[in-house]
Amino acid sequence: MSTSLGEVLDNRRTAEFHKAARALLKEPLLLARGPSADAYRLVRRYAAELRDWFDRNTGWSLRVDAESARLRRTPGTLADATHPAREVSRAGVPFTRRRYVLLCLALAALERGEAQIALGRLAEQVVLDAADPQLEAAGVGFTLERREERLDLAAVVRLLLRYGVLRRVAGDEDAYVSGAGDVLYDVERRVLAGLLAARHGPSLIDADGFEERLDALTAESALDSDELRFRAIRQKLTRRLLDDPVLYYAELTDEELAYLTRQRAFLTARVNELTGLVAEVRAEGVAMVDPHDDLTDVRMPEQGTHGHITLLLAEHLAAADGEVSRGALEHRVRELAAVHGAFWSKSAKQPGTEGELVEQALARLTALGLVKRTPAGVAALPALARYAVGETVVVEPAHRTSQRKAQQP
Repeated sequence: MSTSLGEVLDNRRTAEFHKAARALLKEPLLLARGPSADAYRLVRRYAAELRDWFDRNTGWSLRVDAESARLRRTPGTLADATHPAREVSRAGVPFTRRRYVLLCLALAALERGEAQIALGRLAEQVVLDAADPQLEAAGVGFTLERREERLDLAAVVRLLLRYGVLRRVAGDEDAYVSGAGDVLYDVERRVLAGLLAARHGPSLIDADGFEERLDALTAESALDSDELRFRAIRQKLTRRLLDDPVLYYAELTDEELAYLTRQRAFLTARVNELTGLVAEVRAEGVAMVDPHDDLTDVRMPEQGTHGHITLLLAEHLAAADGEVSRGALEHRVRELAAVHGAFWSKSAKQPGTEGELVEQALARLTALGLVKRTPAGVAALPALARYAVGETVVVEPAHRTSQRKAQQP
Protein backbone atom coordinates (compact mmCIF):
# COMPACT_ATOMS: atom_id res chain seq x y z
CA MET A 1 0.00 0.00 0.00
CA SER A 2 1.40 3.37 -1.01
CA THR A 3 1.96 6.09 1.55
CA SER A 4 -0.13 9.23 1.10
CA LEU A 5 1.48 12.64 0.73
CA GLY A 6 -0.14 13.72 3.99
CA GLU A 7 1.50 10.85 5.88
CA VAL A 8 4.88 11.65 4.33
CA LEU A 9 4.57 15.30 5.36
CA ASP A 10 3.44 14.34 8.87
CA ASN A 11 6.38 11.98 9.26
CA ARG A 12 8.78 14.62 8.00
CA ARG A 13 7.34 17.18 10.41
CA THR A 14 7.64 14.76 13.34
CA ALA A 15 11.27 13.99 12.43
CA GLU A 16 12.10 17.71 12.22
CA PHE A 17 10.37 18.40 15.55
CA HIS A 18 12.35 15.61 17.20
CA LYS A 19 15.57 16.93 15.66
CA ALA A 20 14.89 20.45 16.92
CA ALA A 21 14.10 19.25 20.45
CA ARG A 22 17.16 17.02 20.56
CA ALA A 23 19.36 19.89 19.38
CA LEU A 24 18.17 21.99 22.33
CA LEU A 25 18.71 19.15 24.78
CA LYS A 26 22.28 18.71 23.56
CA GLU A 27 23.02 22.45 23.32
CA PRO A 28 20.55 24.62 25.29
CA LEU A 29 22.13 27.73 23.74
CA LEU A 30 22.10 27.69 19.92
CA LEU A 31 23.50 30.60 17.93
CA ALA A 32 22.06 31.83 14.65
CA ARG A 33 25.58 31.80 13.20
CA GLY A 34 28.38 29.30 13.13
CA PRO A 35 28.17 25.52 13.55
CA SER A 36 24.75 25.62 15.23
CA ALA A 37 23.06 27.74 12.56
CA ASP A 38 21.12 24.85 10.97
CA ALA A 39 19.87 23.61 14.34
CA TYR A 40 18.92 27.18 15.31
CA ARG A 41 16.81 27.59 12.16
CA LEU A 42 15.02 24.33 12.86
CA VAL A 43 14.29 25.37 16.46
CA ARG A 44 13.01 28.73 15.27
CA ARG A 45 10.65 26.98 12.84
CA TYR A 46 9.08 24.97 15.67
CA ALA A 47 9.57 27.54 18.42
CA ALA A 48 5.88 27.81 19.39
CA GLU A 49 5.40 24.05 19.77
CA LEU A 50 8.70 23.59 21.60
CA ARG A 51 8.05 26.51 23.93
CA ASP A 52 4.64 25.11 24.86
CA TRP A 53 5.96 21.57 25.43
CA PHE A 54 8.87 22.58 27.64
CA ASP A 55 6.78 25.02 29.66
CA ARG A 56 4.00 22.51 30.38
CA ASN A 57 6.12 19.41 30.93
CA THR A 58 9.38 20.65 32.47
CA GLY A 59 8.87 24.25 33.57
CA TRP A 60 11.77 25.31 31.33
CA SER A 61 11.34 28.48 29.29
CA LEU A 62 12.47 28.83 25.68
CA ARG A 63 13.50 32.18 24.25
CA VAL A 64 14.15 32.51 20.53
CA ASP A 65 15.28 35.77 18.91
CA ALA A 66 17.23 36.83 15.86
CA GLU A 67 20.59 35.94 17.44
CA SER A 68 20.03 32.77 19.45
CA ALA A 69 17.70 30.14 20.88
CA ARG A 70 18.04 29.67 24.64
CA LEU A 71 16.41 26.85 26.61
CA ARG A 72 16.64 27.83 30.27
CA ARG A 73 17.15 24.43 31.82
CA THR A 74 17.24 23.61 35.50
CA PRO A 75 18.30 20.07 36.46
CA GLY A 76 15.94 17.51 37.93
CA THR A 77 18.38 16.97 40.78
CA LEU A 78 20.91 19.40 42.24
CA ALA A 79 23.18 16.70 43.64
CA ASP A 80 24.82 15.61 40.37
CA ALA A 81 28.40 16.84 40.02
CA THR A 82 29.38 14.51 37.16
CA HIS A 83 28.95 16.95 34.27
CA PRO A 84 31.09 20.01 34.94
CA ALA A 85 31.99 22.81 32.58
CA ARG A 86 35.05 21.75 30.64
CA GLU A 87 37.99 23.48 29.03
CA VAL A 88 37.45 24.08 25.31
CA SER A 89 40.26 21.82 24.18
CA ARG A 90 40.81 18.27 23.11
CA ALA A 91 41.63 17.27 26.68
CA GLY A 92 38.38 18.77 27.99
CA VAL A 93 39.74 19.30 31.50
CA PRO A 94 36.92 19.92 34.03
CA PHE A 95 36.63 23.40 35.50
CA THR A 96 38.09 23.83 38.96
CA ARG A 97 36.50 25.87 41.75
CA ARG A 98 38.81 28.75 40.83
CA ARG A 99 37.63 28.72 37.21
CA TYR A 100 33.97 28.70 38.24
CA VAL A 101 34.57 31.77 40.43
CA LEU A 102 36.44 33.45 37.57
CA LEU A 103 33.55 32.66 35.22
CA CYS A 104 31.06 34.37 37.52
CA LEU A 105 33.32 37.38 38.01
CA ALA A 106 33.91 37.69 34.27
CA LEU A 107 30.18 37.56 33.52
CA ALA A 108 29.52 40.25 36.12
CA ALA A 109 32.21 42.47 34.59
CA LEU A 110 30.87 41.94 31.06
CA GLU A 111 27.35 42.80 32.21
CA ARG A 112 28.58 46.19 33.40
CA GLY A 113 30.91 46.79 30.47
CA GLU A 114 30.73 48.19 26.97
CA ALA A 115 30.04 46.54 23.63
CA GLN A 116 33.75 45.79 23.21
CA ILE A 117 36.33 44.80 25.78
CA ALA A 118 40.00 43.82 25.82
CA LEU A 119 41.09 40.77 27.77
CA GLY A 120 43.50 42.87 29.78
CA ARG A 121 40.69 45.23 30.77
CA LEU A 122 38.47 42.30 31.69
CA ALA A 123 41.29 40.96 33.85
CA GLU A 124 41.55 44.29 35.69
CA GLN A 125 37.83 44.24 36.46
CA VAL A 126 38.03 40.65 37.70
CA VAL A 127 40.91 41.49 40.03
CA LEU A 128 38.96 44.44 41.47
CA ASP A 129 35.84 42.36 42.05
CA ALA A 130 37.88 39.50 43.53
CA ALA A 131 38.92 41.82 46.37
CA ASP A 132 35.45 41.30 47.87
CA PRO A 133 35.85 40.46 51.60
CA GLN A 134 33.55 37.43 51.31
CA LEU A 135 35.69 35.94 48.55
CA GLU A 136 38.84 36.61 50.54
CA ALA A 137 37.25 34.99 53.60
CA ALA A 138 36.51 31.92 51.47
CA GLY A 139 40.17 31.71 50.47
CA VAL A 140 39.59 32.84 46.88
CA GLY A 141 41.80 35.58 45.49
CA PHE A 142 43.17 36.63 42.11
CA THR A 143 46.01 38.85 41.06
CA LEU A 144 46.44 37.30 37.59
CA GLU A 145 50.16 37.93 37.92
CA ARG A 146 50.98 34.23 37.78
CA ARG A 147 50.79 32.36 34.50
CA GLU A 148 48.50 29.70 36.03
CA GLU A 149 45.93 32.35 36.89
CA ARG A 150 46.08 33.84 33.39
CA LEU A 151 45.58 30.33 31.98
CA ASP A 152 42.45 30.01 34.11
CA LEU A 153 41.08 33.31 32.79
CA ALA A 154 41.89 32.28 29.21
CA ALA A 155 39.95 29.03 29.75
CA VAL A 156 36.95 31.03 30.97
CA VAL A 157 37.10 33.35 27.96
CA ARG A 158 37.30 30.43 25.53
CA LEU A 159 34.20 28.94 27.12
CA LEU A 160 32.39 32.26 26.64
CA LEU A 161 33.58 32.31 23.01
CA ARG A 162 32.07 28.86 22.56
CA TYR A 163 28.78 29.99 24.10
CA GLY A 164 28.72 33.04 21.82
CA VAL A 165 28.86 35.59 24.63
CA LEU A 166 32.11 36.91 23.17
CA ARG A 167 33.31 37.21 19.59
CA ARG A 168 37.03 37.58 18.99
CA VAL A 169 37.95 40.66 16.94
CA ALA A 170 41.74 40.61 17.14
CA GLY A 171 44.50 38.94 19.09
CA ASP A 172 44.95 35.56 20.72
CA GLU A 173 44.54 34.24 24.27
CA ASP A 174 47.89 32.47 24.17
CA ALA A 175 49.62 35.81 23.63
CA TYR A 176 47.86 37.23 26.69
CA VAL A 177 48.84 34.23 28.82
CA SER A 178 52.50 34.61 27.84
CA GLY A 179 52.38 38.37 28.41
CA ALA A 180 53.15 39.15 24.76
CA GLY A 181 49.85 40.73 23.72
CA ASP A 182 46.17 41.36 24.31
CA VAL A 183 42.85 40.30 22.76
CA LEU A 184 39.83 42.39 21.71
CA TYR A 185 36.28 41.01 21.83
CA ASP A 186 32.80 42.06 20.83
CA VAL A 187 30.30 41.39 23.63
CA GLU A 188 27.05 39.83 22.43
CA ARG A 189 24.81 41.44 25.03
CA ARG A 190 21.59 39.59 24.20
CA VAL A 191 23.32 36.23 24.47
CA LEU A 192 24.96 37.34 27.71
CA ALA A 193 21.61 38.42 29.16
CA GLY A 194 20.09 35.01 28.50
CA LEU A 195 22.89 32.94 29.98
CA LEU A 196 21.62 32.75 33.56
CA ALA A 197 19.09 29.92 33.99
CA ALA A 198 18.18 30.35 37.69
CA ARG A 199 14.56 30.88 38.74
CA HIS A 200 15.60 33.70 41.06
CA GLY A 201 18.30 36.36 40.81
CA PRO A 202 21.43 35.41 42.78
CA SER A 203 21.62 38.88 44.32
CA LEU A 204 18.18 38.30 45.89
CA ILE A 205 19.22 35.17 47.78
CA ASP A 206 19.83 35.68 51.50
CA ALA A 207 20.82 32.12 52.46
CA ASP A 208 24.41 31.59 53.58
CA GLY A 209 25.30 27.94 52.98
CA PHE A 210 26.04 26.58 49.50
CA GLU A 211 23.26 23.97 49.51
CA GLU A 212 20.75 26.46 50.90
CA ARG A 213 21.66 29.06 48.25
CA LEU A 214 21.39 26.47 45.49
CA ASP A 215 17.94 25.40 46.72
CA ALA A 216 16.81 29.02 46.90
CA LEU A 217 18.05 29.76 43.36
CA THR A 218 15.92 26.97 41.89
CA ALA A 219 12.96 27.01 44.31
CA GLU A 220 9.46 26.67 42.87
CA SER A 221 6.80 29.24 43.61
CA ALA A 222 4.47 28.52 46.53
CA LEU A 223 2.89 25.08 46.06
CA ASP A 224 -0.29 25.74 48.03
CA SER A 225 -2.66 23.34 46.24
CA ASP A 226 -2.67 19.68 45.19
CA GLU A 227 -2.75 20.72 41.54
CA LEU A 228 0.41 22.81 41.88
CA ARG A 229 2.20 20.10 43.87
CA PHE A 230 1.35 17.44 41.30
CA ARG A 231 2.46 19.72 38.48
CA ALA A 232 5.79 20.33 40.22
CA ILE A 233 6.30 16.57 40.68
CA ARG A 234 5.40 15.88 37.05
CA GLN A 235 7.82 18.50 35.79
CA LYS A 236 10.64 17.31 38.05
CA LEU A 237 10.19 13.70 36.95
CA THR A 238 10.10 14.73 33.29
CA ARG A 239 13.30 16.74 33.72
CA ARG A 240 14.99 13.70 35.23
CA LEU A 241 13.77 11.40 32.45
CA LEU A 242 15.28 13.82 29.93
CA ASP A 243 18.50 14.45 31.86
CA ASP A 244 19.40 11.22 33.65
CA PRO A 245 20.55 8.02 31.94
CA VAL A 246 18.59 6.04 34.55
CA LEU A 247 15.86 7.24 36.91
CA TYR A 248 16.16 4.94 39.92
CA TYR A 249 13.05 4.46 42.05
CA ALA A 250 15.21 4.39 45.19
CA GLU A 251 16.25 8.02 44.59
CA LEU A 252 12.67 9.32 44.66
CA THR A 253 10.58 10.53 47.59
CA ASP A 254 7.48 8.51 48.50
CA GLU A 255 5.26 11.13 46.86
CA GLU A 256 7.34 11.17 43.65
CA LEU A 257 7.41 7.38 43.47
CA ALA A 258 3.65 7.14 43.94
CA TYR A 259 3.09 9.67 41.16
CA LEU A 260 5.52 7.92 38.80
CA THR A 261 3.88 4.56 39.49
CA ARG A 262 0.48 5.96 38.50
CA GLN A 263 1.62 8.15 35.59
CA ARG A 264 4.66 6.32 34.19
CA ALA A 265 3.05 5.49 30.84
CA PHE A 266 1.89 9.08 30.39
CA LEU A 267 5.25 10.62 31.31
CA THR A 268 7.33 8.34 29.11
CA ALA A 269 4.91 8.82 26.21
CA ARG A 270 5.32 12.59 26.48
CA VAL A 271 9.12 12.29 26.41
CA ASN A 272 8.85 9.99 23.38
CA GLU A 273 6.60 12.54 21.70
CA LEU A 274 9.28 15.21 22.10
CA THR A 275 12.44 13.24 21.40
CA GLY A 276 11.75 9.78 20.01
CA LEU A 277 13.40 8.21 23.08
CA VAL A 278 11.96 4.83 24.05
CA ALA A 279 11.22 3.80 27.64
CA GLU A 280 13.02 0.78 29.08
CA VAL A 281 11.35 -0.17 32.36
CA ARG A 282 13.18 -2.37 34.85
CA ALA A 283 12.45 -3.40 38.42
CA GLU A 284 14.84 -0.72 39.75
CA GLY A 285 13.89 2.21 37.53
CA VAL A 286 13.29 3.70 34.09
CA ALA A 287 15.72 4.61 31.31
CA MET A 288 14.83 6.52 28.16
CA VAL A 289 16.86 4.76 25.47
CA ASP A 290 17.93 6.49 22.26
CA PRO A 291 17.43 4.33 19.14
CA HIS A 292 19.60 6.77 17.16
CA ASP A 293 22.48 6.63 19.67
CA ASP A 294 23.40 10.31 19.43
CA LEU A 295 21.55 12.05 22.27
CA THR A 296 24.29 11.59 24.83
CA ASP A 297 27.35 13.50 26.01
CA VAL A 298 28.99 10.42 27.57
CA ARG A 299 29.20 7.18 25.62
CA MET A 300 29.50 3.61 26.81
CA PRO A 301 31.12 1.63 25.30
CA GLU A 302 33.51 3.92 23.45
CA GLN A 303 36.44 3.25 21.16
CA GLY A 304 40.05 3.70 22.21
CA THR A 305 42.14 2.67 25.17
CA HIS A 306 40.14 4.51 27.82
CA GLY A 307 36.87 3.20 26.44
CA HIS A 308 38.21 -0.36 26.50
CA ILE A 309 39.48 -0.05 30.06
CA THR A 310 36.15 1.43 31.18
CA LEU A 311 34.23 -1.46 29.64
CA LEU A 312 36.53 -4.05 31.23
CA LEU A 313 36.21 -2.42 34.65
CA ALA A 314 32.44 -2.25 34.20
CA GLU A 315 32.38 -6.01 33.63
CA HIS A 316 34.57 -6.52 36.71
CA LEU A 317 32.35 -4.32 38.92
CA ALA A 318 29.16 -5.95 37.61
CA ALA A 319 30.47 -9.34 38.74
CA ALA A 320 31.74 -8.11 42.13
CA ASP A 321 30.00 -9.02 45.36
CA GLY A 322 29.63 -5.65 47.08
CA GLU A 323 31.89 -2.61 47.09
CA VAL A 324 35.31 -2.61 45.44
CA SER A 325 38.17 -0.45 46.70
CA ARG A 326 40.18 1.91 44.51
CA GLY A 327 43.30 -0.11 45.24
CA ALA A 328 41.59 -3.28 44.01
CA LEU A 329 40.55 -1.55 40.80
CA GLU A 330 44.07 -0.29 40.17
CA HIS A 331 45.36 -3.83 40.72
CA ARG A 332 42.75 -5.04 38.23
CA VAL A 333 44.01 -2.54 35.64
CA ARG A 334 47.53 -3.91 36.02
CA GLU A 335 46.17 -7.43 35.44
CA LEU A 336 44.22 -6.27 32.39
CA ALA A 337 47.32 -4.58 30.96
CA ALA A 338 49.12 -7.92 30.96
CA VAL A 339 46.31 -9.44 28.88
CA HIS A 340 45.17 -6.56 26.66
CA GLY A 341 48.15 -4.19 26.72
CA ALA A 342 49.06 -4.92 23.12
CA PHE A 343 45.88 -3.08 22.07
CA TRP A 344 46.34 -0.10 24.41
CA SER A 345 48.20 3.15 23.93
CA LYS A 346 51.81 3.25 25.09
CA SER A 347 51.08 5.79 27.85
CA ALA A 348 48.36 3.58 29.38
CA LYS A 349 50.89 0.80 29.95
CA GLN A 350 53.36 2.94 31.87
CA PRO A 351 53.82 1.99 35.56
CA GLY A 352 51.97 4.34 37.89
CA THR A 353 49.21 5.32 35.44
CA GLU A 354 46.66 2.95 37.01
CA GLY A 355 45.22 5.61 39.30
CA GLU A 356 44.50 8.00 36.45
CA LEU A 357 43.01 5.25 34.28
CA VAL A 358 40.72 4.12 37.10
CA GLU A 359 39.63 7.71 37.80
CA GLN A 360 38.73 8.31 34.15
CA ALA A 361 36.75 5.07 34.03
CA LEU A 362 34.91 5.83 37.27
CA ALA A 363 34.07 9.36 36.11
CA ARG A 364 32.38 7.90 33.02
CA LEU A 365 30.58 5.13 34.88
CA THR A 366 29.36 7.54 37.56
CA ALA A 367 28.10 10.04 34.98
CA LEU A 368 26.09 7.26 33.32
CA GLY A 369 24.45 6.21 36.58
CA LEU A 370 26.15 2.81 36.52
CA VAL A 371 28.18 3.06 39.75
CA LYS A 372 28.35 5.26 42.82
CA ARG A 373 31.38 6.28 44.83
CA THR A 374 31.43 5.29 48.48
CA PRO A 375 33.83 5.95 51.38
CA ALA A 376 35.21 2.43 50.86
CA GLY A 377 35.52 2.69 47.08
CA VAL A 378 32.90 1.99 44.41
CA ALA A 379 29.57 0.16 44.36
CA ALA A 380 27.71 -1.06 41.29
CA LEU A 381 24.22 0.28 40.58
CA PRO A 382 21.53 -1.98 39.06
CA ALA A 383 21.92 -0.70 35.48
CA LEU A 384 25.52 -1.92 35.43
CA ALA A 385 24.22 -5.50 35.19
CA ARG A 386 23.76 -5.01 31.45
CA TYR A 387 27.56 -4.92 31.11
CA ALA A 388 28.12 -8.21 32.93
CA VAL A 389 29.92 -10.96 31.04
CA GLY A 390 27.36 -12.97 29.10
CA GLU A 391 25.02 -10.06 28.41
CA THR A 392 24.30 -10.14 24.68
CA VAL A 393 22.78 -6.72 24.14
CA VAL A 394 24.23 -3.36 25.17
CA VAL A 395 21.97 -0.33 24.79
CA GLU A 396 23.34 3.19 24.98
CA PRO A 397 21.82 5.11 27.92
CA ALA A 398 19.97 8.27 27.02
CA HIS A 399 21.22 11.83 27.06
CA ARG A 400 22.96 13.31 30.11
CA THR A 401 23.33 17.06 30.48
CA SER A 402 24.00 18.58 32.77
CA GLN A 403 23.37 22.30 33.21
CA ARG A 404 25.20 22.49 31.14
CA LYS A 405 24.90 22.22 34.77
CA ALA A 406 27.59 23.84 33.98
CA GLN A 407 28.98 21.94 31.11
CA GLN A 408 26.20 23.50 29.08
CA PRO A 409 25.08 27.06 29.85
